[in-house]
Amino acid sequence: MGADLSQRLVPDELWELVAPLLPSFAVRPQGGGTAPCDERAVFTAVVYVLISGCAWRHLPPTFGTSPATAHRRFTMWTEAGLWRRLHRAVLDELGARGAVDWTSAIVDAASVRAKKGGTLTGPNPVDRGKKGSKLHVLSDAQGIPLAVAVSGANLHDSQAFKPLILAIPAVRSRRGPRRRRPVKVRADKAYFSADHLAWLRSRGLIPRIARPGIESGERLGRHRWKIERSIAWLFGYRRLTVRHERKGSHFLAFLGLAAALTCYKKLSRLRSGSGRPQRSPAART
Repeated sequence: MGADLSQRLVPDELWELVAPLLPSFAVRPQGGGTAPCDERAVFTAVVYVLISGCAWRHLPPTFGTSPATAHRRFTMWTEAGLWRRLHRAVLDELGARGAVDWTSAIVDAASVRAKKGGTLTGPNPVDRGKKGSKLHVLSDAQGIPLAVAVSGANLHDSQAFKPLILAIPAVRSRRGPRRRRPVKVRADKAYFSADHLAWLRSRGLIPRIARPGIESGERLGRHRWKIERSIAWLFGYRRLTVRHERKGSHFLAFLGLAAALTCYKKLSRLRSGSGRPQRSPAART
């Protein structure tokens, strides 16, 4: 491990997107402020925790930062909204290359166990009522995550439907103004309601939501695998497979970073001119 691993976790091209987004922290002359540190080393350490799923206290010293410093800076960056801005910055790069497919948006959710409880958790009805959280994901037609959210595991999927659609960022286009509206919205029967259909149509969106007891879901299945693949990509980051954070905002931060890195891998393939899928960072470490 060392410089080679750090370069693979945070390539120069990724760091060029991250660096301008980092908030500045003043150091008070009398002490007690934020101590200066190698921010790239800290950011790389955060990425390593996300990918490996290791506890902060087990962070290898080869990253050149202490676990306490990495966790403290992660908290500050979370409070400053870094992960949302990074996700949007990578989406802008994809959009400028025409790589965001706006023909439809696909919505789905998945639950994880919350070992320590905390905010944004609830009894999971499919896990014997144990504490858990639910990851809500909205992707473009090809599975690129556009918006993510976290709730308690007991929240019905449909409750996150409107907030996810409203959270789609305005993304740069290859030509013309920014875009945030897909043509269609696809979801399974858990999201079906007359209110959702009317709400989508009022916003100029074409609903493609399976109707309970009427549609088998096979038609949606031709598209659903893409959002299921997106969620599988996100679960490739081991810190998301079981929630260890007591603070819901920290778990959401890791989810936001995972979404940004997932989008960055697509961007990296476009830059290299390769259409072949690459192994995730989790598989390379």
